[in-house]
Amino acid sequence: MLKKVAAALLGTSLLFGGITMTNSKETDAKVNYDLKGKVKNIIFMVPDGFSASYATNYRWYKGQEAAWDSMLVGMMRTYSANSEVTDSAAAGTAMATGYKTNNGVISMTPDGKSLKTLLEGAQEVGKATGLVATSTITHATPAVFSSHVASRASEADIAIQMLDHNVDVMLGGGKNNFITKAQGGKQETRDLLAEAKRAGYTIAEDANSLKEAKGEKVLGLFAPEGMAPELDRDETGQPSLADMTKTALNKLKKDKDGFFLMVEGSQIDWAGHAHDAAWAMKDAEAFEQAVKEVIRFAEKDGQTVVVVAGDHDTGGMSVGGYGQYDAKLEVLRNVTATGDFMVKQFNLDKTNIKEIVKTYTQIDLSDQEVEKIKAAGSKASIVLNEIISEKALVGWTSTQHTGVDVPLYAFGPKSDLFRGLKENIELPIIMGRLIGVNLR
Repeated sequence: MLKKVAAALLGTSLLFGGITMTNSKETDAKVNYDLKGKVKNIIFMVPDGFSASYATNYRWYKGQEAAWDSMLVGMMRTYSANSEVTDSAAAGTAMATGYKTNNGVISMTPDGKSLKTLLEGAQEVGKATGLVATSTITHATPAVFSSHVASRASEADIAIQMLDHNVDVMLGGGKNNFITKAQGGKQETRDLLAEAKRAGYTIAEDANSLKEAKGEKVLGLFAPEGMAPELDRDETGQPSLADMTKTALNKLKKDKDGFFLMVEGSQIDWAGHAHDAAWAMKDAEAFEQAVKEVIRFAEKDGQTVVVVAGDHDTGGMSVGGYGQYDAKLEVLRNVTATGDFMVKQFNLDKTNIKEIVKTYTQIDLSDQEVEKIKAAGSKASIVLNEIISEKALVGWTSTQHTGVDVPLYAFGPKSDLFRGLKENIELPIIMGRLIGVNLR
């Protein structure tokens, strides 16, 4: 039924399995907005693909509480306008605009109307803005805050809109999308990097140039496509997510009117798609380091609201499994490369599989496991990842997203407004009103 009445989400309620799914207008009415007090800055942190299972496994992996555990205020529903299971475009649109849309759509309604975003609203009230991600900066989650396209695949057009929106700080991968491209499918081309320089952006291409970046506007493009996974980042000159977050904070805090910043830990999701539990945990660790940078800033500032929420679950990760009442996340602490990286080290006849896996995981594969990897062909990395996951007793149910509710965390003044079981469309409405922005 949900798929048949997607467009009605903008104007009426949805009946879904006997439960009334709230729409945007009802969300406005039911939230008690206590706006007494001062909020200057909003920092929205999105660990893409992160659910309660990731949070629990990460706690065991780390061996102690995570930085966000004390910030837990509730849970969040994630479904899109046309599916019980959302993609990042529809989930991001909901969290950027306060409206549900169809999977694949970037900050537009299902019938093609552009939706005002929280970032655009922040600009209207004079605030500086920033976007940070470890995917391409034109990927779905950062894209929803500063562009409006019918398909998330239109990353070249998204890059154009991001520059046209004059976002002050943009840091991530995706340099290829800013090199001379055809605009809107036409023959006309635009050199977006040259345009960015003329618009006053400092261009950063690695960790060193990011540290040295002068001026208040920075465009950091640290990889042709997505950035390296945290497990493999030492092989590159790329900055960490915490490095990028710290730079963004240092630039944006100079605006006397405050700022809006979105930080995405993009590759937790990519790890879930690949069933790479070690990659997921290491990128969760990298995301936690960025959260710590933000909390240090917010504690000192006293006028900053921090909201942390994954956009959906990826992979259907379990805590324990395989018929055992146990979890062995310590196995993943010894893994020093992604499955993708390890498979690329296999020789042509695949006679070195045991040696490579032992080097990067300290795991001794059985002959049967080696043969299983050999027989997997193009799916060798996911088979390897599942073997490692099984040894850590981390299960998977899908290579795609799932529709489970996700944890919601908040810190700072008015963080109590985020308590309870929220619709994802509620978050931008609340954050917007705290800084004087009405997305309606």
